[in-house]
Amino acid sequence: MREIVNAIFYVLKTGCQWRWLPHGFPPAGTVYHYYNTWRKDGTWRRINDALRETLREKLGREATPSAGSIDSQSIKTTEKGG
Repeated sequence: MREIVNAIFYVLKTGCQWRWLPHGFPPAGTVYHYYNTWRKDGTWRRINDALRETLREKLGREATPSAGSIDSQSIKTTEKGG
């Protein structure tokens, strides 16, 4: 299972196509199947939430943020002006 996760991270990091996974990884179809299954059932979201909450607690903050903010530098608008 660890090799499948490593292969998924490899594809996400390098941007290569699933079928071009190096030979040291499990078959691309198997890796893609797990990635897609975990994406659909929310596994990746749960992992991300758990890691974020753990880090926030380690930094002395509440596990979940109470508010968020977005400014003009965070969100890009259209390229054309008014």
